[in-house]
Amino acid sequence: DYRLVHTGQHYDKNMSGSFFEQLEIPQPHVNLECSGGSQAEQTANIMIAFEKELLANQVDLVLVVGDVSSTMACALVAQKLHTKVAHVEGGIRSDDWTMPEEINRLVTDSITNYFFTTSETANKNLIRSGVSEDQIFYVGNTMIDTLLKQKQNFRKPQIWNDLKLSEGNYIVMTLHRPANVDEESQLKDMIDEIIANTKDFPLVFPVHPRTAKILKGLHISHPRLHMVEPLGYLEFNYLVERSKAVITDSGGITEEASILSVPCMTLRDNTERPETITLGTNELVGTNPKNIKPYLDKLFHGKWKTGKKIPLWDGKASERIVKSILDFYK
Repeated sequence: DYRLVHTGQHYDKNMSGSFFEQLEIPQPHVNLECSGGSQAEQTANIMIAFEKELLANQVDLVLVVGDVSSTMACALVAQKLHTKVAHVEGGIRSDDWTMPEEINRLVTDSITNYFFTTSETANKNLIRSGVSEDQIFYVGNTMIDTLLKQKQNFRKPQIWNDLKLSEGNYIVMTLHRPANVDEESQLKDMIDEIIANTKDFPLVFPVHPRTAKILKGLHISHPRLHMVEPLGYLEFNYLVERSKAVITDSGGITEEASILSVPCMTLRDNTERPETITLGTNELVGTNPKNIKPYLDKLFHGKWKTGKKIPLWDGKASERIVKSILDFYK
């Protein structure tokens, strides 16, 4: 038996609500409605609400996913209530402590009982930190399970027709990380550099709520730059799959682009997903806007690398996780 808890951390309808509908995820048994506030306020609110939830509905295991505030907050609550914790995507590291996600990973993994990992690199990170090998279960990537299952259901968004897009003739971009968007001059320089080096290709930019607030004050506009509302999962990946390339600072999108064999440029100085670079179609461009041009030149000269198969990213990670959990309680 299981109980699905939604903390409510992600508050945008297109970035949370639509996922439940489009990906056929069962409605959660409870929504803790812990959106908004600072990092500390949100973490505290999730802990208070999840403690009440766990006291009212006691379980044998709390399964947390990823590296958001909810992951860390729920793991802390579970352990303080003497409930075992399993972490899906355990062991991934950027080694960048300025990223809130990295702090969440480190704290969560320091109090986790069972680790479900996406790569050999993650396994090595955990072993190096003192985790016993019998706590580590190398299962693959649940995000890729979703991608492969839903690929046949990708949905053409309205903007495809509105912007007269065609396959391979536009670029998708997303930006939301503090290092790129919190400084107005940095964000403007980055967008200007992308516009200047993408020939006559349309730039489709679904704008994250965080980025939208900053963009309002910058008055950036260009005939090829199309800033649109956040898209649902099926619509967004329809665009990614048919694009010339993706320019992003998201970790998850680098994984999806690699599996879809789409060139990907990551505007970050580090990544917790090195396999997307060593095996996938991703390149780490950095946060200096002047780094962007050489990578776009390589793309337009037809010299982008071809990705290879990434081990266990085969759509069966979830099955392996369920089997492992059932084995724990035999």
